[in-house]
Amino acid sequence: MGRPNYKIGDMIVLKSGLTRTAEAEKRCRIAGVLPNDHGHVQYRVQFDAENFERRITEADIDTGKSLSRAAPEVVAKAGGAEPWLKLSSIRIGK
Repeated sequence: MGRPNYKIGDMIVLKSGLTRTAEAEKRCRIAGVLPNDHGHVQYRVQFDAENFERRITEADIDTGKSLSRAAPEVVAKAGGAEPWLKLSSIRIGK
């Protein structure tokens, strides 16, 4: 239980009882992977209709309905992952 099974950008489905009963409201996106808490993997997740993040553990995720480990290309495109510092754009004056 020590290693995360999901990456930032993965869409997951939470188990029943943690949110409202509508299926669309149980789907959320992983916003961050948190440090382990006594061997339990924790994630920050955000629902599309909310402007804040929640903390969940891996036990709260419905593994049968959630896809694990999205391809790196998908995560990069979804997050707009582009380096904030582009070495080719730096100009040095002499």
